[in-house]
Amino acid sequence: MATGQASRESEVTALPIRVLETPEEFETCVALQGRTWGFADRDLVPRRMFVVARKIGGGVLGAYDGERLVGFALALPAHRPGQTFWHSHMLAVERDYRDRGLGRRLKLAQRERALELGFDLIEWTFDPLEMKNAYFNLESLGAIARHYHPNLYGATTSALQAGLPTDRLTAEWWLRSPRVAALAAGAAPPPPLPVAAEIHVPREVQEWKQAGDPRAAALQERNRAAFLQHFAAGMIAFGCARRPEGSAFLLGYGEPA
Repeated sequence: MATGQASRESEVTALPIRVLETPEEFETCVALQGRTWGFADRDLVPRRMFVVARKIGGGVLGAYDGERLVGFALALPAHRPGQTFWHSHMLAVERDYRDRGLGRRLKLAQRERALELGFDLIEWTFDPLEMKNAYFNLESLGAIARHYHPNLYGATTSALQAGLPTDRLTAEWWLRSPRVAALAAGAAPPPPLPVAAEIHVPREVQEWKQAGDPRAAALQERNRAAFLQHFAAGMIAFGCARRPEGSAFLLGYGEPA
């Protein structure tokens, strides 16, 4: 690691992360949300939702540089038959603090908080065309995915979506699994599953999206069909591979350690 990068990451490591509780703190989260996704007002998660999350058993964590909020993570309690868990609805980091390990620190703090409250699972959704985020979720954190949701949120005003349908994968982060625990501790994880299939995302996809190139929509449709087919056959997405031409989701049968 270059000396400059190591220094920047060490600075972020020293930033305090704390539980947020007041409407004033939540208002700064709303402002950071707007800067991160560029939503129109109608798509912003309002302050009262942060208040509700705290009240009903969720959590809001904030990272501070002095008095400045530079990152936050919002989670809400969720339930399905036989499973109560946290849904991590939103994580945002100020632009000048990104790629310095702060997002990982927020997720690990969220894991610790969820474990303290008795949760074994945190879920969230992510865009399967955003491979930097996918790599972070599957490789750095140890999450898996087995559910694909076409156009989950409908039309959005976020410039990041570039007018495409809001297709999403659900990340399942099993907090007590050996793989997740090892990665959280900075240790070597257990061996991954055998690769049964790959789904490829070319490195040019972000350029295609922002230019309105029809190849972005065609790729989304093709990969949507592949995910749905493989998930229906019982596969899970458990990892990502980085290659010169782009990235690939790695899929296999069974459950990771």
